[in-house]
This record gives sequence, C-alpha cells and structure tokens, in this order.
Amino acid sequence: MTPTRRSLIAVGAALPLAASAAAAQRGATSNAARFSLGFAPHEGSFKSRGGLLDQIAFAADQGFRAWEDNEARARPVAEQEAMARALQQRGMAMGVFVASMPRWSEFRPIFGSDDGAEREAFLADVRASIEVAKRLNTRRATVVTGFLDARVPVEIQTARVIDLMRRAGDIVAPHGLVLVMEPLNTRVNHPHVYMQSWSAGYAVARGVNNPGIKILADCYHEQIQSGNLINSLATCWDEIGYVQFGDNPGRNEPGTGEINYANVVRWLREKRYAGVIGMEHGNAREGRVGEERLIAAYRAIDRVAGEEA
Repeated sequence: MTPTRRSLIAVGAALPLAASAAAAQRGATSNAARFSLGFAPHEGSFKSRGGLLDQIAFAADQGFRAWEDNEARARPVAEQEAMARALQQRGMAMGVFVASMPRWSEFRPIFGSDDGAEREAFLADVRASIEVAKRLNTRRATVVTGFLDARVPVEIQTARVIDLMRRAGDIVAPHGLVLVMEPLNTRVNHPHVYMQSWSAGYAVARGVNNPGIKILADCYHEQIQSGNLINSLATCWDEIGYVQFGDNPGRNEPGTGEINYANVVRWLREKRYAGVIGMEHGNAREGRVGEERLIAAYRAIDRVAGEEA
C-alpha cells in the first residue's frame, strides 16, 4: 500500500505529540523538524551533551520523538520519574526497558529445563515491572526467553517456554503492558540463547496466544542469524510488537553496514507502523562528530518515506 498523507497522520497518532503552543508554554524549543517515525535514542547516543536528562533534551531538540532505556528498571524510582517527566514535557514516547535481565556470563536462566525457581524469579520480575512501566508511561518491556539446555529436546523446551510466557502474559495483559520477546543472534553476541530468530519467536507467540506477548524484531540480530529481513518481517508481522535498528557488522547507526535500512523504512511505512523504533546500537564515531553522523543517518532514512508520501 502506497503511503499517503493519511498514513503519516496514523503514524503520528500512536506517539505523543507536542503541540507547538504547549512547547512554547514550557519554554521548550526545537532546533530541527521532528522525525516522522518514532526513532528512539538511548543514554549514550548523545553522551557528549551531558547526563541522562540533558541527552533527552538534546534528542528532543534534534526532532526525535521517542526514547529507549534498557536499564530503566534498575534506576532509582526518583530517576525513573524524572525521566518520565522529561519525556512528557518534550512530547516524546518511552520505548522498551528490560523487564528481567538475564545472567549473561552464566548462560542463565534456562526456562526449558525443570528449574521452577528460575521461572518463578522471572515471573516476579515481570510483576515488579508493571509499576515501572506505569511510572515510565510505556506499554512495552523486553524479555529474553533464556538459554538452551543441551540435555532437553528443543521441542520440550519450546513447550515449557510457551507455558511460562502464557503465565507472564496473563500477568501483564490486564495492565495493558506487552512483553516483547527478543530473539538474539548466537554467531556474534549471545551463544546458547534459546530464541535465535523471529520465526522462533513467532512459534512461541502463536503458541502463547496472549495479547501480552509479542516479538521484539531487532534487525541487527536477525540479519546476523537469518537475513532476509523484509520477508521475515512480512511473515512474522502479526506477532511483532516492537522494532529495533542497528547495522551489521559493527552494530552502529544505519549506513555503516550491509543492511538497506531505507528499504526497511519503506516497508514499515507501507505497513503503517506507528510505534517506536529503538536505536539499539552504538555510534560508529566517538564524540560530537559521531553524534552528528548518527542524526544524519536517521535523517536520511526518514527522508525516504517523506519523499514518497
């Protein structure tokens, strides 16, 4: 479907809008036009500009409409509240935070085995994340479905992961929170993880069949593990609840690797994707030069849709 002015309005409606009059009343100013898509930097994207709140303010001034913070759950409540206020004042949406952090160096948890204690600890994290999500005014939180147990058939592990995610979905769905399961690559970053592709996430999400459980489509991980991004997006789209960008190799901004993000953006436009797009990557260059290149990279792919609308 060719993007139209109506589709651009639909995209904007899903993210908080800062009316110019309201911004003027708050004294907020913008140095650039707002991005038409919900690209979300994170702390560190603009680290030369100061601390967390300074970086949010700078991102808003560059036209970014969203923010992402994997570490938000671990922040003190006062800092979570300050971040939420800053985002609200600048008309920015909050993307994901991590609801339950794996123990990466230990290759734990393993949800496909019979360790009930790890599953209960995960569900306790999920319950605690509900209040964090409310505080941050977000409806998406990331979860990782653990690591593989070489002693247990994968089919058995899949059934057990589905059971666990169904329980988690039952916890969050009444609160309007969606847990997005993140498939991760095993070839570069995360050996032994259970969920290694969007198609694996699709199988679990379909098995769970709960509005509180969807897939986090991180294009960096999928490109390494499976490739074929646009076809994979199309196949799994009904179960995808969040999107993240990052080029490969290097896991930096679009244009530094092999992924044609202009075409990915075109496809998302045609699907009228109206959500946050997490900038889950680093900057290819350090300092302000790198930050300027980051902004320029997102301007370039955002412009693709604007020129064709």
